[in-house]
Amino acid sequence: MIRIALDCYGGDNSPAANIEGAFEALKNLPDLELILAGDEEQIKNLVAEEEEKRGVRYADRISVIHAPDIISCSEKPTDAIRHKPESSMMKCINLLRTDPDVAGMVSVGSTGALIAAATLRIGRLEGVMRPTFCPILPTMDGGIVGICDSGANVDCDAYRLHQFAVMGSVYMKNAFGIENPRVALLNVGVEAEKGDMMRKEAYPLIEGNKNINFVGNMESRDLLSGKYDLIVCDGFSGNVLVKSVEGTAVSLLKKLKGGIMSKLKYKIGGLFMKGLFSDMKEMLNYQKYGGSILLGCRKVVVKGHGSSDCVSVAKCIEQAYTAQTNNMNEQIEKLLSE
Repeated sequence: MIRIALDCYGGDNSPAANIEGAFEALKNLPDLELILAGDEEQIKNLVAEEEEKRGVRYADRISVIHAPDIISCSEKPTDAIRHKPESSMMKCINLLRTDPDVAGMVSVGSTGALIAAATLRIGRLEGVMRPTFCPILPTMDGGIVGICDSGANVDCDAYRLHQFAVMGSVYMKNAFGIENPRVALLNVGVEAEKGDMMRKEAYPLIEGNKNINFVGNMESRDLLSGKYDLIVCDGFSGNVLVKSVEGTAVSLLKKLKGGIMSKLKYKIGGLFMKGLFSDMKEMLNYQKYGGSILLGCRKVVVKGHGSSDCVSVAKCIEQAYTAQTNNMNEQIEKLLSE
């Protein structure tokens, strides 16, 4: 059995979406066992409601640990992890730290607190300078692309970017079956000499690594083109890139919907294209792609969107499960040692 801890609080739709997502993951992964962290009475009541609704019980695959406190996103991360040991997030972190049988955890709570707690309490893999986030976005050809880093390391150097390329390549191969991921460096131009000093120094480091399928620089406009499988960047640039793309997609869909509803002839045409619009909306729905895995941590940690619904929570659990079953961390340590 693969044991994963689930932080049941911290999100906009928590804890109901977390519990529903947990049941969906248990249905899809028969050798999965979940440890739910939260207020014991509330969580057990939600579990009972979900069992009744679905007509199924997972008594031997679900356990609950009492965690009455919640870490909010407005709290200073270091203060939160120090003063709230009874929070659902810290209960999961401590499980990973003390129980070798717990493979990983999923949380939709405070990003800052999760990074700090995972780094300080669980620790890094051998050779890792700093853990990094790697979210997934859809591409226009029906594929996916990973962005590494997306906010964990606002300040970077060339050597960290090189490590991001190594860890991200292992992740894309093991989690998504991309045999030889095409890796690009986010830059202001595709020419090798473009960019600031950090990117100019990172380029030959990544290019010279035989374990990385480096295809050169990428401009941000090509992120969703399908030409790349992994984009390497510092956390500041990556966070801006991901949120800009997600925001643009949502705004365009709203604008399109508003335009169709503005005139009768557009409404009639929209009826004929309803299926296409539904497909586009589904493709651009970030909930179905799960969360960001924290690469470089000693145990598997997945951070979901704060607005995660049950689909996203289930996908996050699946990400943690896949990373563990494919021995991702062992492969990262091996490649970094080389």
